[in-house]
Amino acid sequence: MEKKIVYFEVGEPGHQNTEETLRLAVEEAGRRGLNKIVLASTTGETARLAAARLAGTGVKLVVVPHQYGFTQRQRFPQDLVSELEQQGHRVHFGTMLFHTEGFYGSGAPETMALVLRTICQGMKVCVEIVLMAADAGLLAKGEEVIAVAGTHRGADTAVVAIASTSTALHDLHITEILCKPLQTKSWRRGALPSHYKRGRAGDGIEDSD
Repeated sequence: MEKKIVYFEVGEPGHQNTEETLRLAVEEAGRRGLNKIVLASTTGETARLAAARLAGTGVKLVVVPHQYGFTQRQRFPQDLVSELEQQGHRVHFGTMLFHTEGFYGSGAPETMALVLRTICQGMKVCVEIVLMAADAGLLAKGEEVIAVAGTHRGADTAVVAIASTSTALHDLHITEILCKPLQTKSWRRGALPSHYKRGRAGDGIEDSD
């Protein structure tokens, strides 16, 4: 079997590639007959764009924003939650699994995040949001889905995944990469990127619009 992967090599990772990433995700969902796309969205901008693309397709979103308390205020608008749910989509504010090292006293979550960021930041987020959605019962274990995430803003990564819960991580599989940035971003253990620091101190964002 031969498939194509789109690599984004120009523009800011994430923000300038959102529309193309969503196009690839929606088209792949249609080809496979999938009815769910899991999407990371912090401010709701990417969720709005995705919902508009999915209108009339029968494909529904599982949108995963930042959990409450991750920044000083919740950036995902409550009115957008209602709007999306009226369209049949779901919005899940769950515990962000790769940010729990301080709570559990274990470095494993951060280590997993660092390893996944060697592929790209969006891959780390795709794995995380699929686990979170499955933990919430919004995805069935073994369900094939498309996951979409990005680097700092917007979307630049889309994958095909077999969903599983965080208690059965070994059953989660990334079977295909649809697109990703060539330029990857990561940081040393215990360090924070500048935009993440702004997010914790001044309501900036970490992963996706």
